[in-house]
Amino acid sequence: MGRPDDAPASAQDRRWRRDLRDTFRCAGALLGLLLLVDHLSGRLTLWRGALWLTLAVLLLVVLYPDRVRAGEGWLSSRGLLRERHVRTDRLVSVRCLDGVSQRLLLRDELGGRVEIDPDVLVHNPDLWHRVSEDSRKSVASGTLTCGATALRRVAERVERETAETVFKVSGLE
Repeated sequence: MGRPDDAPASAQDRRWRRDLRDTFRCAGALLGLLLLVDHLSGRLTLWRGALWLTLAVLLLVVLYPDRVRAGEGWLSSRGLLRERHVRTDRLVSVRCLDGVSQRLLLRDELGGRVEIDPDVLVHNPDLWHRVSEDSRKSVASGTLTCGATALRRVAERVERETAETVFKVSGLE
């Protein structure tokens, strides 16, 4: 069972557009600086310009943010080339992957696999709420055998960020 395309109760990453805009700005700034340095040094040629453009496009591809959306029973992450789906009400494992950047890996009974940045859930309480509610269904049905600790850590981060935001807004810092 896949994600409904016209799901009315879906939540999405509210920071995605800003992150995408920042990605284009970063790639454009790199291209502009490389072309400017080459122009000022008198070494700018068509081939060097093409090389700098290629590097800027490569940076754009590397930094392109995934668009994360969730609805009742599903979570999707769409990158440049593919979209991945996972049934959040049928999760079998949730793991926290450490590395250069922390990632959250969700797997379902049907073989679906989605890897997302936990910050997306922390900064989008509506997305977190959707994933949290559905993961409880997975725990209740007994399908989620590995991952309660990872979900608890994300929940603690969401609660901490929410409390900090409330204190800042109310002036109680």
